[in-house]
Amino acid sequence: MSKNLIVAIDGPAGSGKSTSAKLVARHLGYLYVDSGAMYRAVTFLAIKKNVLNNNDEIIKLAEETNIELKFIDGETRVFTNGKNITDGIRSVEVNENVSIVSKIDGVRKALVKKQKAMGNLNCGIVMEGRDITTVVFPNADVKIFLTASIERRTERRVKEYNEKGIDVGVNEIQQNISLRDKLDSTREVSPLVKAEDAIEIDTSKVTIEEQVEKILAIVKETVDKKDSKRK
Repeated sequence: MSKNLIVAIDGPAGSGKSTSAKLVARHLGYLYVDSGAMYRAVTFLAIKKNVLNNNDEIIKLAEETNIELKFIDGETRVFTNGKNITDGIRSVEVNENVSIVSKIDGVRKALVKKQKAMGNLNCGIVMEGRDITTVVFPNADVKIFLTASIERRTERRVKEYNEKGIDVGVNEIQQNISLRDKLDSTREVSPLVKAEDAIEIDTSKVTIEEQVEKILAIVKETVDKKDSKRK
């Protein structure tokens, strides 16, 4: 298996991007990058610094903060200027504001620049988010678009919170996901859309294992085609 492919995975909240991408990267021995965690990190810092209503300050945070993603013990740990903020970026408050922060043009430009740089590391990479197949890596070797019903995505998100001991209302989470879908798909800068050449996988009724198998099969098919062209 080639070690230098770029696998790009997009999709809405709760579609299974993060879990699938982690497992695919682990299976292939590739670098895994959760681009959404970078936007969450900036949102978290904006909340902490009480600058959510100041776009210039948020853009400054995106440009000047050193954001590191480290895959440790099966989980992506997020560090800003050396400080571990992994738990903080998954709060309900961050969830409610991340789409607002991520639609700021300057924030996206700053983080896309950091993400594109990761594609020059001369290694295989699996990156997931909402504009990876269309903006960050439009020439990715493999493009996947995951989707699922809002009911199934809500169920997954509630389960995530419950596993962390956080009690949340189903209606609240579904409304939050619905709002994020609207904000992500209608923003002027890098909206969430399916790339024309991306392969769509509906994850509503399949297990994570089945999702991963489907993606790995697509990766293998891509590698086989590349190999056959070289012969």
